[in-house]
Amino acid sequence: MSLDSSFLLEEPHVEVFLTYLTPMAEKPVIYTYERPPGIPPSNRKFETHLMPVHNIRAVSQDISLDREGFRLVVAHSNVCNFYDEDQILRIYYPEAEQLLKEVTGATGVVIFDHNLRNAQRSSSGESGISEPIKLVHNDFTAKSGYTRARKELKARGVDNIEQLLQQRFALINIWRAIAPVFESPLAVCNALSIAPTDLVASDIVYRDYVGETYLITYNPTHQWFYFPQMQPSEALLFKCFDSADDGRARFAAHTGFDDPTSLADAPTRESIELRALVFYPT
Repeated sequence: MSLDSSFLLEEPHVEVFLTYLTPMAEKPVIYTYERPPGIPPSNRKFETHLMPVHNIRAVSQDISLDREGFRLVVAHSNVCNFYDEDQILRIYYPEAEQLLKEVTGATGVVIFDHNLRNAQRSSSGESGISEPIKLVHNDFTAKSGYTRARKELKARGVDNIEQLLQQRFALINIWRAIAPVFESPLAVCNALSIAPTDLVASDIVYRDYVGETYLITYNPTHQWFYFPQMQPSEALLFKCFDSADDGRARFAAHTGFDDPTSLADAPTRESIELRALVFYPT
């Protein structure tokens, strides 16, 4: 199935403002800690653009990780409390590893981190919990995909890292609602609608290393989609890097957004996203 213009015209959608990077001459950068004197915390500038975000539930079974860059699956979890770190590591990580193998046909999966998002808990100062990110981005770049893979494999004592990275591998996120989502849902962009020039490498400076992500500049050709009222029994997989540069989806930009159909008293979004290194068969 193709997400062509006729499909986009027929399917229901919401019109929302999405936050894009303003084109700039210098490389965007942000510091995560108190920066040296005279250096601003960030040089990044952003602008909003009104975009249609399409409800794609009706054809979700036809969406492909390798074509559009994302896929929704039904995947129940045995985790009773996603705010319990032990349950995440002991139960959810193995579940996610098995899910990724089943969906992608991967021969190897390395789960390397996760993020919990709950604006209410975050604002109250609870550690380890963040607000939804409402900024169009992609977690890795063509360069940092390899950098992160090497870092995670080295941390696990893998010896033949360079040999492993000669085969096809990807960095895939699994996004799950902890409770039904009624506000600040996640939107994903059809990877095929993103031009290479829309992807802008941006530095995130930590005390001990520098990470690199893509921020995205506006392009009216971007095709945005979401799955309204996601349930805890569903998992949204989206690709943040693929070493194969052969026309398959490599970078699926994504962002949280303010849903105009949300009720004023809608419960705060609660979600968990998990990131994994996935190795495909040779």
